[in-house]
Amino acid sequence: MGETEPGVGPIEAADGDAWALTEAITQLRRSLRSSVREDFAWEALPMAQVEFLQRLAREPGMRIVELARKHRMATNTVSTLVHQMVQAGLVVREPDPQDRRAVQVRLTAAGEARLDAWVRANERRISAALAGLDESERAAIDAAVPALRALAERLDDLG
Repeated sequence: MGETEPGVGPIEAADGDAWALTEAITQLRRSLRSSVREDFAWEALPMAQVEFLQRLAREPGMRIVELARKHRMATNTVSTLVHQMVQAGLVVREPDPQDRRAVQVRLTAAGEARLDAWVRANERRISAALAGLDESERAAIDAAVPALRALAERLDDLG
């Protein structure tokens, strides 16, 4: 096996740009998750539920199988999470008007409110962190957002 620079692992040596981006995204997610937990306890709103609420806000009326596919999770796992969210009053199951045997999942007003509170808590934390950066760093982040969205969509497409 070829030698790498000291302190550089094989993944970093293979594709430093991709690995650096992966590390940055991982650190951002971890930092956001842990800092927003000051407002939301883990038990009150698990990350999987947050992601489902976000998806249902963008794509209302999804079926459980669609949620499972888009989140790359087992259907029974998604069904369990949706059941927990129904019990918590965050979502409802409704008959699919195209196929009465199937159900769609929709946000409730309580689900929308919980998601809105989650988004506002994250916005406060990100805004505070951005305020500590210099103008060129903020501009670079603003410029990168569309490309990061496109990258996320591409990764979803590669499924």
